[in-house]
Amino acid sequence: MSKVLVCVAWPYANGVIHLGHMAGSILPPDIFSRYNKLLGNEVMMVSGSDQHGTPITVSAEKENVTPEVIAERFHAINKRAIEDMEIDFSLFTKTHTKNHFEVVQDVFNKLLDKGYLYVKESDQYYCPKCGKFLPDRYVEGVCPDCGAENVRGDQCDSCGKTFETGELKHAHCINCGTEPQVKPTEHYFLKLSAFEDSLLKLMEERPHWRSNVKSFTTNWLKDGLNDRAITRDMDWGVPVPVKGWDNKVIYVWFDAVIGYLSASKEYSKIIGKPDYWKEFWEDPTVKHYYFLGKDNIPFHSIIWPAILMGYGGLNMPYEIPANEYLMFKGGKLSKSRGGAIDIPSVLERFDADVIRYYLSAVMPDTHDSEFTWVDFETKVNNELASNLGNYWHRSLSFTKKNFETVPEQDPKESEFILSLVKKSLKEYKEHLDACDFKKAIKVIMELSSEGNKYFADKAPWALIKTDKDACGGVMAATLTLTKALALMAWPFMPKASETVWSYLGMEGSIVDAGLDSATEPIKAGLQLKEPVPVFKKIEVPKEWKDPDAAKKEEKPKQQNKPAEPLTGPFADFRKLEIRVAQIVWIDDHPDADKLYQMKVDVGEDEPRSIVAGLKAFYTKDQMLNRKVLCLANLKPRKLRGIESKGMLLAADDEDIGGSTVLLLKPSKDMPNGTRIDCGLETRDGKIEYEDFAKVKLKVASIINGKFNIDGGKDIELPEGAPSRLVAVVDTDGKLIPLSDAKGCIATVDKEITDGANVR
Repeated sequence: MSKVLVCVAWPYANGVIHLGHMAGSILPPDIFSRYNKLLGNEVMMVSGSDQHGTPITVSAEKENVTPEVIAERFHAINKRAIEDMEIDFSLFTKTHTKNHFEVVQDVFNKLLDKGYLYVKESDQYYCPKCGKFLPDRYVEGVCPDCGAENVRGDQCDSCGKTFETGELKHAHCINCGTEPQVKPTEHYFLKLSAFEDSLLKLMEERPHWRSNVKSFTTNWLKDGLNDRAITRDMDWGVPVPVKGWDNKVIYVWFDAVIGYLSASKEYSKIIGKPDYWKEFWEDPTVKHYYFLGKDNIPFHSIIWPAILMGYGGLNMPYEIPANEYLMFKGGKLSKSRGGAIDIPSVLERFDADVIRYYLSAVMPDTHDSEFTWVDFETKVNNELASNLGNYWHRSLSFTKKNFETVPEQDPKESEFILSLVKKSLKEYKEHLDACDFKKAIKVIMELSSEGNKYFADKAPWALIKTDKDACGGVMAATLTLTKALALMAWPFMPKASETVWSYLGMEGSIVDAGLDSATEPIKAGLQLKEPVPVFKKIEVPKEWKDPDAAKKEEKPKQQNKPAEPLTGPFADFRKLEIRVAQIVWIDDHPDADKLYQMKVDVGEDEPRSIVAGLKAFYTKDQMLNRKVLCLANLKPRKLRGIESKGMLLAADDEDIGGSTVLLLKPSKDMPNGTRIDCGLETRDGKIEYEDFAKVKLKVASIINGKFNIDGGKDIELPEGAPSRLVAVVDTDGKLIPLSDAKGCIATVDKEITDGANVR
């Protein structure tokens, strides 16, 4: 038996957690923790509410309450939601506790004693009326570049400009309206630059890290590490344990990551074993797993390891399975985008296991995935209920009705079923060991399909009329598979699995039985219970599927004749406006470590602002002045506060076993704004991301005049065409090169797996 520490990124206590939080960083560690328990490992899983930081103080001042009121309110709501989702923490605590303060201050003092912290002076806004320094969110004004109003102190959401203190025009304090002064203030800085070599070595020792984590971390380290301030001029947070620093607190990014250590110590005290945490933190054989969203990568792959190195004697992160975003309507999932997506609201209508299944099936593990209520309903009804739920119920109900207890095994039938289980279990373990949850649940559903096929092929309803003993052997085999599926599904859908376990009359719990028991035949003679289907088909409310439905119904009928709909081949493609474009300016997104903000020339009077999550795959130098293909008629949307007016198209082969992301480009140096429309009449007008997602675009090489995908279809190419193309695939399988129909074809500049999709 091994010990495993599972660390979960701390949800911010300034709002209710939603499906994006659950899919990104809360459900994956629970699946992994439960899997390890099935293996017989000893697991400690810790996290809690991140209760400090300026968003909480801003909310508190708007409500005229203390920050603690806001922090405690959302801690209680989110803790309950997490429990209702069957997330099984050893401890879900919070950062505003005496224990956490003590641990953070201990780390601060140790780093200070070792010379890894130093004091440095910097300029900051100061409100003379309020008598205090103002964090960025407390200052608003006019952007000096674009003139946008109500811009906060560090960046303009309209044009993407970032400012130094004092650059904002007509700046004012959001509390009293007074124009702030610019005054010097002192802060403690973490000497992050001292750990560059050690962090590079850590990277070399972690070849198993996900490609997005390795790429992102490597890019940070290549650019060189800058020392970072770890204190702020506030009174809400962990106090700085230095005399004369009473009006400052430790910065939230520094205090939150230390929460993994403080929570481990708190849990040890709760269970009456104060030194229990040492078994997980000081034993070098114990592996630490950190589950988080992609925005948190550098805090866990660079900053937290640096703190641990400076402190000394504690284990480094072993694995950091950082997930991408669960998208909604083409943007990052958030309640403001419409639909009831916060966890308490969703749980009012659907069981936790149903939600857990869908989020596992569409989990944004290596790239962003799209959430829709239509897809949720379809997958639950057509996969979960009709496949796994159907197999469990038909096996249990038929056997209960005709045998009452588990029949005797037929060696031949049992051997066949167990061969299926062993093969699937091997794949299942490989995927879960690698934290690849989407592939693991796919194995479960494929095994369930095999079970349904076996049941149908054996036709027990007919066999029982001619040979009840033979039928009993078949049903014993089906119940062996039922048991195996309950064990394998438990990390994903614990309540349903435990219910099926009880219907089988099994003794003890699923954890007591352990995963290896999936390869053992079920014991004959167990008393079966009367089963009820564990999954039923669902119906998502119409207003959730289309939040604007009611508004649409209220609109008067259009008097003018509507435009004729596009019909015929490639109808969905004709909605797209794809243009040749050029990146003329690029910088890091100020509030998202994985994103770039860009100015892109698409042939209009002025370049467009576009935000893209390509930092893990391209450096700024590789992007600047690059020719790209841009989806120019996508409805604008804000990504972490900056408006994006289009989308750069890229090939991604992850769905077919690859790990490459490549930007599309024109095969010739065409003028910016050139339409890549395949010579077809295309519609003008803005589209939603869902419209783009309906179009199938694939990349493949050309061999002997044939596209090397979809059966090697013939393709007509102009002279000088590239050997690797992008094609539009119509509903009838017809292929047409993505081009301007005059010799310029969409391509990529490196090899990528044939059949790669364009996103």
